[in-house]
Amino acid sequence: MVRSKNISPSWSDVKTALLDFDGAGLRGLVQDLYAASKDNQAFLHARLGLGHDQLRPFKASISRWISPDLMKGQPISVSKAKKAIADYKKTNGAPGGDAGAADI
Repeated sequence: MVRSKNISPSWSDVKTALLDFDGAGLRGLVQDLYAASKDNQAFLHARLGLGHDQLRPFKASISRWISPDLMKGQPISVSKAKKAIADYKKTNGAPGGDAGAADI
């Protein structure tokens, strides 16, 4: 299916493009995503059960946003803390996430 240049690519387009990858190509793509950001690394570590404390980056983010260092002028952001919780929930692979905030 050819899409107009005015329409943003969707997950369906990504899935179709991924069909062209072999195992090595797919691993290379994941490696590039891993190298692209600390968030991607934390996601993959948690999703794949790697390391002894996969929740550490998520806990740090939540703590940062709900209990900031006021001496450094850091703001409070409940919405960013909620985003960190939602990001963790995505790591378990379930559509809505099985882990509750109490798990974090």
